[in-house]
Amino acid sequence: MSAHAADSALIPSHSFALTEDQEQLCKEIREFAAREIAPNVMRWDEASEFPLEVVQKLGAMGLMGVIFPVELGGAGLGYVDYALAVEELSAVDGSIGIIVASHNSLCTNHIFVAGNEEQKRKYIPLLASGKWLGAWGLTEPGSGSDAGSARTTAVRKGDRWVLNGNKTFITNGPYADTIVFYAKLDDGSDTPLRQRPVLTFILDSGMPGLEQSKPFRKMGLHSSPTGELFLTDVRVTKDRLLGETEGQPGGREGRESAKGNFVTERAGVAAMSLGLIEECLKLSVQYAKDRMLWERPISEFQLIQLKLARMEVARLNVENLVFRHIEMSAAGKSLTLAEASAMKLYSAQAASEVAMEAVQLLGGNGYMAEFRVEQLARDAKVFQIYAGTDEIQVTHIARDLLAR
Repeated sequence: MSAHAADSALIPSHSFALTEDQEQLCKEIREFAAREIAPNVMRWDEASEFPLEVVQKLGAMGLMGVIFPVELGGAGLGYVDYALAVEELSAVDGSIGIIVASHNSLCTNHIFVAGNEEQKRKYIPLLASGKWLGAWGLTEPGSGSDAGSARTTAVRKGDRWVLNGNKTFITNGPYADTIVFYAKLDDGSDTPLRQRPVLTFILDSGMPGLEQSKPFRKMGLHSSPTGELFLTDVRVTKDRLLGETEGQPGGREGRESAKGNFVTERAGVAAMSLGLIEECLKLSVQYAKDRMLWERPISEFQLIQLKLARMEVARLNVENLVFRHIEMSAAGKSLTLAEASAMKLYSAQAASEVAMEAVQLLGGNGYMAEFRVEQLARDAKVFQIYAGTDEIQVTHIARDLLAR
């Protein structure tokens, strides 16, 4: 059976009531994914090819600007629609899911939340249309989850800032047109590095002194470009400073925005995990029905049924976490960092476990790239690393519990 021959009727339906518009959105994404993404997934994965044309088509559909106002070129939809879009895309190709999630929730949303009107009008229409690709530059070689130890600096020189440093593991980084970039203010004082204000800037590809690396070779998500950013005396004017007023660079916005984006990013991982789990379950159910052993389909064996049942339990649990977050967002409530960490921790582990069980269920075929669960298993692993490792999530959850 080919990687995409599974019956679409096996796609689990949501246990939460969606509006007619949301159902239609899911239907349109599924049809687009079946037509434009599914036939190319294996080729993109093998060649580590960035599917620029598909990203631009997603922009034309409004999916590169799902949550942003129509007057700024967005689709004018809500967080529910964003989560559904990420879930549906991730079920077909996790690389596409993470490209869209990072572009929307980290880069573009940061500009929308923290930017002034001029910055919003300049950048969001281009990003929401898919004509420009966005990236978010926080992680450094020596400061991943410990963002407070970041060493990239911003030095004030008259009416400009001079940026020096480098970032790594930046999703969309190699091909990004717009980058939201974090730096520590260096005012020449003896203030310890960790206590220095954090500033955020909007950078454009091609700026003098800014170098974007080639994409890294990775274990999974081969079509999602991840790379490094190198800044050598990059000079920026005040119109590129996010969330601050000239003369008052207190850096509070930088720290608060990073924390807020951690919550959004970790919730997004849960939506991506749900899509991957659904695809693994769909492929596993169909294979169990088709694969014969001792003249019986293997679906009749209890050990196979146990694997399928555990996959379904994981799917339901992750779906409940995702839709709990959606309902909270609709009610104007936000997850705490600890809640987002717990959501991300469970969902990422569930995705990895389900993917490996899918490989096991397919046996030798599962280990072959042709049957796709091999790719899904590789893609799933990053969910336990991206947006903070499992161990960091545990730390954030425990800190919250111990502080009560």
